[in-house]
Amino acid sequence: MAGTVSKGDTLMTTELRDPASERLRRWRLVLGGNDADGTGCALSGKDAAMDGALTALYGRGDKKQTGKDRSAGLGASAPSVARWLGDIRTYFPSSVVQVMQRDAIDRLGLSTLLLEPEMLEAVEADVHLVGTLLSLNRAMPETTKETARAVVRKVVEDLEKRLATRTRATLTGALDRSARINRPRHHDIDWNRTIAANLKHYLPEYRTIVPERLIGYGRASQSVKKEVVLCIDQSGSMAASVVYASVFGAVLASMRSIDTRLVVFDTAVVDLTDQLDDPVDVLFGTQLGGGTDINRALAYCQSQITRPAETVVVLISDLYEGGIRDEMLKRVAAMKASGVQFVALLALSDEGAPAYDREHAAALAALGAPAFACTPDLFPEVMAAAIEKRPIPVPDMP
Repeated sequence: MAGTVSKGDTLMTTELRDPASERLRRWRLVLGGNDADGTGCALSGKDAAMDGALTALYGRGDKKQTGKDRSAGLGASAPSVARWLGDIRTYFPSSVVQVMQRDAIDRLGLSTLLLEPEMLEAVEADVHLVGTLLSLNRAMPETTKETARAVVRKVVEDLEKRLATRTRATLTGALDRSARINRPRHHDIDWNRTIAANLKHYLPEYRTIVPERLIGYGRASQSVKKEVVLCIDQSGSMAASVVYASVFGAVLASMRSIDTRLVVFDTAVVDLTDQLDDPVDVLFGTQLGGGTDINRALAYCQSQITRPAETVVVLISDLYEGGIRDEMLKRVAAMKASGVQFVALLALSDEGAPAYDREHAAALAALGAPAFACTPDLFPEVMAAAIEKRPIPVPDMP
């Protein structure tokens, strides 16, 4: 998993060289060069610098006579960390740099250094870094906040470019299909689809089609407009999910046919809907960490629903409930009974299956509310299925 790679794992992603010497070289880099590594391979130039950058983070992997692992060598010095960040950007590809940065924050406790503008300018920005910055938001000095917002905005804009076009196209198609009716008034007929559906009824002698089935759209005020409520757990373990959900919330809010509401919660509930035009504002309106009261959050979301049959509620949470479990389940059952499409995403990220409360996930599934981890690439299909009220594409869970 990200953030838990070893020195050897990192090296496996680097580019291979001459096969004749590559094996010894790689073993030498993996083993760290202690007296017993057995490779007899000396490093120089770029290899030696790469080895130094790895050793500073992961140590050499050998042990002192005390039996304790040799410690890594970055320390908490801002200048030395800044130099190290520059080194790893020189010697490793961006994807590896991001993993090593996360490891440095986790293993060496360097989070506080991110409160310095100079450090933020040196790091490789990604979703995980944004999560770390959001967790430090309340402790961040004013001199750093402008730089932090610039870093977050870059990541958010990159995510929007990656996700927005496909999301809008997928959901537009779903809204189109969900609004289609088979007994439309004349001015509501969709002639392109009607003709396509009746081609088998073409009469060549008359050079025309006799449509047996008309396809049209319902009136927008009655059928097309959907309501989507994103209810996001902002506990510390959900950082990446909060980032992705905020970006998707902004994309959904930009679509005329969807009324989007975004709610974040821990033990309190905050409605950030009025900030959806800027997902960066949404993110800085969150407060990662703290407890979890899903029942309270769902109670608020339920109170905002005006047209249950046209509403999709997406709960993004690992389901570790600190509130009233039975009330939470009753609330979900009540929403389902009223016609709400309810989906629980245990995570919305690229990190795979998270730790989650299996008992609560099973209880939701028994109510007909699927609970599963979802990647950002799958999210548009999940939303499309919910809008069309067809089975949700649920990936396999361990």
